[in-house]
Formats: sequence, C-alpha cells, structure tokens
Amino acid sequence: MTFTETPLAGAYLIQLSPRSDHRGWFARTYDKAAFAQIGHTADWVQMNHSMTHQPGAVRGMHFQRSPKAEIKLVRCVAGRVFDVIIDLRVSSPTLGHWFGTELSAENQQMLYIPKGFAHGFQTLTTDCQLIYCHSETYSPDHEGAVRYNDPHIGISWPLPITDLSERDANHALLTDRFVGIPV
Repeated sequence: MTFTETPLAGAYLIQLSPRSDHRGWFARTYDKAAFAQIGHTADWVQMNHSMTHQPGAVRGMHFQRSPKAEIKLVRCVAGRVFDVIIDLRVSSPTLGHWFGTELSAENQQMLYIPKGFAHGFQTLTTDCQLIYCHSETYSPDHEGAVRYNDPHIGISWPLPITDLSERDANHALLTDRFVGIPV
C-alpha cells in the first residue's frame, strides 16, 4: 500500500498494490504496522457496505461527535464515486475546506478519514458499492451532518444531483459562528 496525504492533514489516499498472476490479483487492504506509520492505532469495530443504484445520487455529509467520533476507511468495490470529506476540526488550519477524489473498483484506492471530518459521496455510475471500516460503532446520539450544498463549504459535485434522501436534503447549514467540532 502507498499512503499519500491529501491537502487536509491526517486524511490519506491509499493506493493498493495488488499482486497479479494468470488467476487474477490479490491485495492487502489493511496492515496494522503500515497504518501505524500514519498514526492510526485504533481498532476497526464496525464494517458497513452500501449500494447506490442511480448515477448522480448523493449520500452525506455525515460525521459523529466526540466521544463517538470515528475514523473511517472507505473503498469503492463496484462502480465509480466522487468521494468527499470536509474538515470540521476545531482550530484546524483547513477548517471548512473540502477534498474530493474518485474512488472506483478500477483505481483500487481507499480514503482514510480522520476523526472530525464529514464524509459523503456522489455516484458516477450505476450500482455503486462502498465498503467502510469504522473505529467506533454508530451512535444516533452523536450523529452530525453538513448539508451537501452548504454555501459555506461549496462542494463542486461533478454531476447534477439526481437522488437524495429527505434527511440529507434537510441537514442544517453552517453559520458564520461555526468554529468546528472537538475531536
């Protein structure tokens, strides 16, 4: 695996290094020692798998507050998505900045998302599947979100929005008084 830090400190793109032969390929998607080199020491306690059918659909932008703040590791295993993170960490020099990248089954990249970041994605093809590893279990009492089209953030989605849950469409907008979330 190769770790490349994104413009948002602590978030990494991870390129798998598959070994191929006539049968296909094999790749390691997690190695405790390799992840320790980027400061990751938490255990993965929950894994989720999502399927989104329609291109242009958006899911997000979700996070969990402390003490249930979570680290995520996201990988697209079918289709292509535009994966987006927003730095919400209090006192971060990149507070309110976002980063987006394409994750796909073909490019074999993963996105490592630290605590204090909101996460979401837009599907670029039909039938997109993502696998998520989480360092904390889901806690509805600690859930938070930023609206996908918040003008304070200004995410540039690559496609027109074709599908959005009512819940995601109605998340609160950030205000000028937003100073971030503690992690």
